[in-house]
Amino acid sequence: MSKTNVITARVDADVAEGLDRLGSYYERSRSWLVAKAVTQYVEEESQFFAALKEGEDAIARGDFITHEDLIAEIEALRQKKNAA
Repeated sequence: MSKTNVITARVDADVAEGLDRLGSYYERSRSWLVAKAVTQYVEEESQFFAALKEGEDAIARGDFITHEDLIAEIEALRQKKNAA
């Protein structure tokens, strides 16, 4: 089992009530729900920043297409399709 850490967060009363309703529905504690939400947030944000880094690295390598070149390629495809 992995080691866990305790964190504290303040939420407004509406959020706390929502957690209680969800906890009742899922038969889970507030702590479990918050841990699940934070885990999902961290995973999604980490994926987002990894995608940004991948794009930045591609730009640094010169591995990209300009907007103008993309429009030209699309227009060429349209003309080819219309000619067929």
